[in-house]
Formats: sequence, structure tokens, C-alpha cells
Amino acid sequence: MTSQTDPQINTPLSAEDQKAKEAYFTASQGQLIWARFKKQRAAMIAASVLLVLILSGIFAPFLSPYDPTIAGKNKDYTNGAPQIPQFCDKNGCSLRPFVHAVERERSMATNFRWVTQVNEDKRVYVHFFVEGWDYKLFGFIPMDTHLFGTKAEGGFVHLFGTDASGKDIFSRTLHAIWTSMQVGTIGVFIAFVLALIIGGVSGYYGGWIDSIIQMITDAVRTVPPIPLFMAVAAFMPPEMTAEARFFYISLILGFIGWPTLARRVRTHLLTERNQEYVLAAQLCGAPAGHVIRRHLLPSFTSYIIVDLVISFPYMVLSETALSFIGLGLKDPVNSLGVMLQNVTSADVLLNYQWYFIPVIFFIALVMAFVFVGDGLRDAADPYSDSHK
Repeated sequence: MTSQTDPQINTPLSAEDQKAKEAYFTASQGQLIWARFKKQRAAMIAASVLLVLILSGIFAPFLSPYDPTIAGKNKDYTNGAPQIPQFCDKNGCSLRPFVHAVERERSMATNFRWVTQVNEDKRVYVHFFVEGWDYKLFGFIPMDTHLFGTKAEGGFVHLFGTDASGKDIFSRTLHAIWTSMQVGTIGVFIAFVLALIIGGVSGYYGGWIDSIIQMITDAVRTVPPIPLFMAVAAFMPPEMTAEARFFYISLILGFIGWPTLARRVRTHLLTERNQEYVLAAQLCGAPAGHVIRRHLLPSFTSYIIVDLVISFPYMVLSETALSFIGLGLKDPVNSLGVMLQNVTSADVLLNYQWYFIPVIFFIALVMAFVFVGDGLRDAADPYSDSHK
């Protein structure tokens, strides 16, 4: 058996190189994209960050020591600073992490306003897997166990501090990430389905059907989102439940987010509809829906997935922006936009800087989606310079 040679340098290939070459030519499109994606360090780091944020959102009830929708039971710690667990203080060290207890009193220095004092002589120990408020994991598994908390009567631990009503910012942040991602997922799914149907029909049939659909697409793209949401918000009754508002916001984001992906689907189908494999399917009597669904769309599935990932940060940004200006979700729903409403006052900027902690998570979430989307886009393009 003779070994193969590299045609460029005309030298025999080793067994490992030959196996790598055979694996390359027999790999599926998904395997090739994954191999190219792994070579991009920034995209891999962003994917790791995104995975951590997604898991923290999914398991938010388990990771949260307190109910994020109910004002904190610790009335002595409203607008409280973050509490960092420690093992040592002036009284010695402990094998279990702890925070110091806080006491509230009126101070003459602040015109008899309530101030919070830290009692360094009293420790509140942090325990793991403690029982707390009831919740349903994944929406259907009833549980009351939380990753960490305190067992002492009147003891509390707030990693990110508390807001003006005493709500735990750490718990609210985790639930806000999950809410924003849910809105983005529903919006992207609706936009994805509409884009495949509308873009597929437009690109496959062409002619006057394509012209009419493109006029509708252009009309949707010209609709300004902010005035649209202002009009929708005006028709929403004040007594509307948070779940209903969540549903309507997701629907609207999906109904105005499909034109860009539909254009890309149309462009691809216009170039592929005259290929031989499409003509063969048509000659066999396959209906148009079958040809589009089983032959045309699978030919660029990877590009559709990339477009979906890239669409996520824009959906999250849209929800955040709308909630930030008061046109989207509102309390008691926890979303990143709702939490960003709390950082708009000068009093927060000067005195309660820990309100900005959710902003860090928001930036990390959006940037992670952007870097992962860019990495997938380069990996799906065989002519990209990133993996030559």
C-alpha cells in the first residue's frame, strides 16, 4: 500500500496527516463549522461566558437566596451595600464563611435619617443548600432548596446589596437575565418562522409574488419601533398582568424583527432555485413546500443558525431599551431593562453605586452574543480569512 502525497510539496503524508485529511473530507458541515469555531479564542471565551449566563438564568431560583419579586424581609437593610462573605475578621477566623450583622439607627450627622451600621462583633454564617422560599425549577419541579443562605433568625446575606424596597439585587439580576433571554428567544423564534415562510415563498416563486412580498417587507422595515411601542403601550390597560405584558412585548419584537432574515433567505433561494437538484425534485412531482423545506433550506442551515445567534443581542437590546424608557416590562417582572431604570437618578450614582452591578451583566450578555455570532459567521464562511 503506497502512501498518499501532498500535491503542493510532493512529499508523502504521515499516517496522522492522512487520517486528518480523510476526516476533513468526510466531516459534515456542522463538524467543519465547529472545528473552525474552536480556533477563534475570543469566540470560545465568549461562548463560555454565555453558557455561564444562560445556566445562571435557568437555575436562577435555585441560586437566588430570596424571592426577587417581594420586598426584603430585612427592613434594616434597604439600599444596603453588598456584603462580601469572609473567613476572618478582628475576632479571628472561621472555617465557614460569614458576613457581619447590620443594625439600623437614626443619626444626627444625617439630620436624623436612618443609617445602617455594621456590627463587626456579630457574625451571620453562610450555609449551603438551605431551605427558603418556594419555587418551581424549570417551571414544574416544586422545590424550596437554595444554593446558599443563612439559618440564623434575622440573618441575611446580600451579595450585590439591596434596593430601596429591600429586594435582593443578586436574586433580581439572575432572574432578570432569564427574563430578558426568554423575551429574546420568543421574539427570535417568531421572527425566524416568519422569515423562513415569507423569504422562502418570495425567493422560490419570484416574479410578481416576490415584488409584492418585498413591498410588504420594506413597509415593515420602515416602521419606527419606538412610536409603535408608544402606541401599543397607550392601549395596554394599567391592570394588565405582567405575564400578558411579557407576551405582547415578545410578539411585537418578533413581528418587527423578521425582514432582515427574510431578505437573506430570499437571496439564497433566488440563486439556488435553478440548481439541478431542485429541478430534479420538481420533475419528480415534489410540491413547492417540500422542495423548500427538504432541499433548499437545509443547504444553508448553518447560515440561518448564525443569523439567529446574531439576532439575539438585538432582541435583548430592544427589550432592555423599551423597559428602560417605561414602554416594556414593569415591576414585579425582573428584566435587565426594568433594573436599568433604577440607575437613572443622580442619587443612585452618588450614593448607591451597587445598583450598576446588573449593567455589568447586561454588557457581558450582549457582548458574549456578539462575539459568538461573529465567530459562527466566520466559521460558517469557508472563504473567511479567520481560518485559512
